Amino acid sequence: MSYIRLARLTAMLACTQMALPVPSFAACTISSGPRTTALIELYTSEGCSSCPPADKQLSHLESVLDAGAAVVPLALHVTYWDYIGWKDPYAQATFDKRQLWLVQVTGNASVYTPHFFVAGAESRDWSSSLRTEVRQQNAQEAQAKVTLQGHLARPGVMSLLAQASVQVNTPKAALFLALTESKLSSSVARGENAGATLAHDHVVRALLGPIALPHGVGSVQQDVLLDPRWSSAQLTAVAFVQDQVTGRVLQAISALACAQP
Repeated sequence: MSYIRLARLTAMLACTQMALPVPSFAACTISSGPRTTALIELYTSEGCSSCPPADKQLSHLESVLDAGAAVVPLALHVTYWDYIGWKDPYAQATFDKRQLWLVQVTGNASVYTPHFFVAGAESRDWSSSLRTEVRQQNAQEAQAKVTLQGHLARPGVMSLLAQASVQVNTPKAALFLALTESKLSSSVARGENAGATLAHDHVVRALLGPIALPHGVGSVQQDVLLDPRWSSAQLTAVAFVQDQVTGRVLQAISALACAQP
């Protein structure tokens, strides 16, 4: 993946984890902990008949994972199923490219949906293996530290600031930012899921990165114009650090922590 100049970020930004009302960002500053939080990425499409069970699993991770498991879930909708008659309203070609990149750097054979990755590694048996894979990540000492701040700068504009430092020798580590939206639904009129009403959580509305971390340290500040079609009460910010050579995610953080007691 090529590095992106910050000025090129458009209004379509998005990120991860459970719903957090945007006003809560007014006093939100969170930092990652000493253990690795598992970034869970699901590549999915409303045009794929086998995707709804995977979407449901991502929405109900608490029933799959250990109590207290540290995860940051992302649902990235791809465009390559749109040709069969239903255009996924949440799909972006950027996510197609990211999935292909992950497949290539991790040495896997194919691009498909539903396609899970945990901390940058493919989870082919996701229906039964997510618990073990997340547990293994959570047991590892974190190899990066991430701090995320956010607030509503003015109506319709969210200001995000992320800082990252890598604790190990990873010359090609990069920082990513995103916003996600939950509690979405669609009535699908055509394609493999014609007639179904599909529910979605943690849908990535946009993704910023990779942002280079010279000497393992860096930060990014960005004002994000919120699309008026997004529900502010269901948006969540996420930041993560990833090795651009191996695809391994070194640490992730979600603004969900701001909503915890």
